[in-house]
Amino acid sequence: MDQRLNECQDKMEKSLNNLEEEFAGIRAGRANPHVLDKIRVDYYGTPSPLQSVANVSVPEARMIQIQPWEASLVKEIEKAIMTSDIGINPTNDGKVIRLVFPELTEERRKELAKDVKKKGENAKVAVRNIRRDAMDHFKKVGKAEDISEDEIKDLEDGIQKLTDQFVAKIDKAIEAKTKEILTV
Repeated sequence: MDQRLNECQDKMEKSLNNLEEEFAGIRAGRANPHVLDKIRVDYYGTPSPLQSVANVSVPEARMIQIQPWEASLVKEIEKAIMTSDIGINPTNDGKVIRLVFPELTEERRKELAKDVKKKGENAKVAVRNIRRDAMDHFKKVGKAEDISEDEIKDLEDGIQKLTDQFVAKIDKAIEAKTKEILTV
């Protein structure tokens, strides 16, 4: 049964990691190369991650610079950025592509903060669903294998403590990202 608690912990860890990856992709007014993580570039007919066909750097607080390994990729990379949902138009000088991040408006910051809260709530729901599934499993197995009610109660307490820990971690992540977004 302890194995089941470990499985639940792994699933909850994955939910938290997924949330943190989503947060990394949210633009907070500063240049963050992680906003490019989901962009794929057509490289000789194969959709490849941007980081594998170009050098991505942050020379200034609000600029990302992309230097393709091959000059022929400049147009492909530009096209991939334009069709993505990051909402920034790239500029290039034939060799290097630059993405300049505009200062966020107060309204946009509040919108992003709401989005962060919504993603956080979805992560909490995922963690609670893991808890519910585990509780159901404990009750079924308990009846089938003649496990005492006290043992089942201990397992349920363990899964509840685990759930509370992960909900608190998610709350901290939401708070940190919201603070980052709302800081001008």
